[in-house]
Amino acid sequence: MTRLFVLFVRLTIVTVMMAVAACARSDAQPTRTTYSVENKSLATLRDDLVAGRVTSRQLVELYLERIRTVDQSGPALRSVLALNPRAVDEATRLDRERASGRTRGPLHGIPILVKDNIETADPIATTAGSLALEKNITGRDAPIIKRLRESGAVILGKTNLSEWANFRSAHSTSGWSAVGGLTRNPYALDRSACGSSSGSGVAVAASLAALAVGTETDGSVTCPAAINGIVGLKPTVGLLSRRYIVPISSMQDTAGPLTHTVADAAAILSVMAGTDESDPATKGADAHRADYTAVLSADGLSGKRLGVMRFSMGYLPALDALFGHVVEQLKAGGAEVLSVDTFEGMEQIDKTELTVLLTDFRTELNAYLATTPPSVTVRTLQDLITFNTANSARELPYFGQDLFERSEQTATHDPIAHAKLREDNRKVAADGIDALLTKQKLDALIAPTVGPAWTTDLVNGDHFGGSATQLAAVAGYPHLTVPMGQIRGLPVGLSFIGPAWSESTLLAMGRAFELETHAARPPTYTSGAQP
Repeated sequence: MTRLFVLFVRLTIVTVMMAVAACARSDAQPTRTTYSVENKSLATLRDDLVAGRVTSRQLVELYLERIRTVDQSGPALRSVLALNPRAVDEATRLDRERASGRTRGPLHGIPILVKDNIETADPIATTAGSLALEKNITGRDAPIIKRLRESGAVILGKTNLSEWANFRSAHSTSGWSAVGGLTRNPYALDRSACGSSSGSGVAVAASLAALAVGTETDGSVTCPAAINGIVGLKPTVGLLSRRYIVPISSMQDTAGPLTHTVADAAAILSVMAGTDESDPATKGADAHRADYTAVLSADGLSGKRLGVMRFSMGYLPALDALFGHVVEQLKAGGAEVLSVDTFEGMEQIDKTELTVLLTDFRTELNAYLATTPPSVTVRTLQDLITFNTANSARELPYFGQDLFERSEQTATHDPIAHAKLREDNRKVAADGIDALLTKQKLDALIAPTVGPAWTTDLVNGDHFGGSATQLAAVAGYPHLTVPMGQIRGLPVGLSFIGPAWSESTLLAMGRAFELETHAARPPTYTSGAQP
């Protein structure tokens, strides 16, 4: 062996050791990049990951830094309730997979935030915002989370919410929970972020993640999306599994995406949708699920017939005026717009929706609590009521638990009569939407989603004006909201509502409207509405 060869071998060993050490340092220390995540869509992030302009680990670190500077300090939005301590390691592993030529799916390496009533297998609790569930670390992934992970998503953390998905008191302040505090609207910090998926809506609007998952029983995805200037989709009940999600009512509960763009909502919905044998409502999901991105185009409004839900409007003149301009934009995009003045079933739905939810809540929450770890000491709704009373200084400082108490009183309800009321409600709403669409050969119903954000009031609770959420919620039908403009700097959304399993149609129309108008604007983090 020549001296030259020995020297070559030694140099090679030193080079390899240096490379290994460099890799070790990169795993242990934050990486550096000038990349900006602000206002980045899923599509942009994915393109940049593929092109090598950024890594998944860098994305996680950039979002974590933004959470520190925007959410925990600065404007102090308080939209993120807990962070996943495994996120950086998971992102690093996904980077290695990409480098080896393997990608898991369309979300490979994309950080996602999840509403804190949805279980993840990470070492963080699923609290529904309640101190009673601070030790609810189940080690379980909800099926929709499992699908996200299989597609390569990184669970960045959990978002704040209106405690118990806004089903504790009729006098609540949306966006407040005992665990997470009050989530603030990034467009006007003194105004509501709406609920109950307030944290998910604010986090996406503030670019704390490009994607978030929320849940809706009535308005809890679509209202926060509209008020925070982003896209929100409440799918058909049964398209997404509800297993391992803290429930209110299986008649109306569903998870749904909150995103910057309609295309992003279509992409994440394509991943989450599917049948779960343990959730009977999803029996038909596999037959109806699709690649929702495949239908998106700029001419998605062309030839469509849209019916204006006049019976869900009229509560704010400025909103109606803006909507009038939006109708002209829809026509410019190729749609025919007609008027739907009345819906005779609304009076019955108004009277009976809460009755159904109160009875369902007690039964279904008790069933959920029975599956939680031994560390969770509350096992029934009555236990929760007792816990809140005993911890009233922290749990009941602003509003009470009147809905809890009313729900507990349904223990003696007639199950046969309740089942009939549930089905009657669903039938009135679903058959009603179907009839409205059929009568004028409409493709969808449209209306302003909700008015602009109201001033937060921890004394009197929410000052809610009106919305278009209830009919689709009770029917279990899909509801998409897309930014349509602003009123004095406060975002408002346009709703597209269709029959069961019509997500493809709604997303196609929403995407065309989005491309026609470019109405979304980034948040300003100001102290109040514009004069």
